[in-house]
Amino acid sequence: MELAYKLDSYGKPAWIALTVLGFMAWWPLGLAILAFTIGSGRMGCGGRRGFARWQEEGGEAFRNAFGRWGRGMPSSGNRAFDEYRQETLRRLEEEQSDFRGFLDRLRQAKDKAEFDQFMAERRRPAPPQPDAPADGAIGN
Repeated sequence: MELAYKLDSYGKPAWIALTVLGFMAWWPLGLAILAFTIGSGRMGCGGRRGFARWQEEGGEAFRNAFGRWGRGMPSSGNRAFDEYRQETLRRLEEEQSDFRGFLDRLRQAKDKAEFDQFMAERRRPAPPQPDAPADGAIGN
């Protein structure tokens, strides 16, 4: 990991150079380096974690980049279908928001349980250690 920290200090150009060199040496090595750099977020936008940000934000970044789905889409020419599409997309966005809230509550409950367990373990008195011999001799 020292190599990763050193390359991080040089920035994206170092990672790109390492990837190109990896492909030149042996294509599976270059592919592995490329997968690592993208997956770890080193080639991501805004210095955030890689693919995980799309899951966490539920596609918010995608919608912000490409506009809201269903709003700004050209009309199909069928007004009933356009209304159905807009209502379905609104309902899906609402369900997505509810699900994101559920996941947040679930994470918070898990964090609280782990913290409570840590505190309970910390409060427990340490088990008594057997006394060492007084003369300093080590027993067999």
